[in-house]
Amino acid sequence: MAEITLDDFMNVDIRVGTIVEAVNFPEARKPAYKLRIDFGEEIGIKRSSAQITDHYTPETLIGRRVMAVVNFPPRQIGPFMSEVLTLGVSDAEGAIVLIAPDSDVPNGGRLH
Repeated sequence: MAEITLDDFMNVDIRVGTIVEAVNFPEARKPAYKLRIDFGEEIGIKRSSAQITDHYTPETLIGRRVMAVVNFPPRQIGPFMSEVLTLGVSDAEGAIVLIAPDSDVPNGGRLH
């Protein structure tokens, strides 16, 4: 495992947002959804592609809080431009489970 410094970590801008739209992404190589996530006034609504189809449906994602890296450069995924990296952890079978705060915090709140 590569070590990083605290300064390296602090350069990664991880924010909380609320999913406002989730649709299937049939053009993706692996099953995925296209998400629109509201990060509040400062950052606004950003797009993300997420391979989270094992545990979630588009309907169950609307209104769900998530954590995402918001300062990576946009990444082209097929015909879709992903602007943020939505964060999750693999379960025992390798399916992704989303990471979210366990208390109510405002959209755009930064991980410290």
